[in-house]
Amino acid sequence: QVQLVESGGGSVQTGGSLRLSCVVSGDTYSSGGIGWFRQAPGKEREGVAGLVVAGTLTYYADSVKGRFTISQDNAKNTVYLQMNSLKPEDTAMYYCAAGRRRGYGWDLPGSYLYWGQGTLVTVSS
Repeated sequence: QVQLVESGGGSVQTGGSLRLSCVVSGDTYSSGGIGWFRQAPGKEREGVAGLVVAGTLTYYADSVKGRFTISQDNAKNTVYLQMNSLKPEDTAMYYCAAGRRRGYGWDLPGSYLYWGQGTLVTVSS
């Protein structure tokens, strides 16, 4: 059974930092890409960052470039999202997704087979 478990969300003030973690069970971790998405109330889910497991390529939404960093620890089957210089507009539920279909865009929710339950990030001004 595939499981993705996110953690690390919380409440911070503008300019603060958080690190999200996503632990991916079993064989799913080693296949395809993993992405971080977020969804604010009343808005569509959007891709924030992505990578290919055991690869070197990383992808970022323009809105987070230079502030967020996605990384992986393959020994722990874990992907991280380091978020710095947080802004109120970063407030959202953040989701980890795995099992990206080959040839599909990293930032499209429909590209992924598996999703975590989400972790809430709230940034106050």
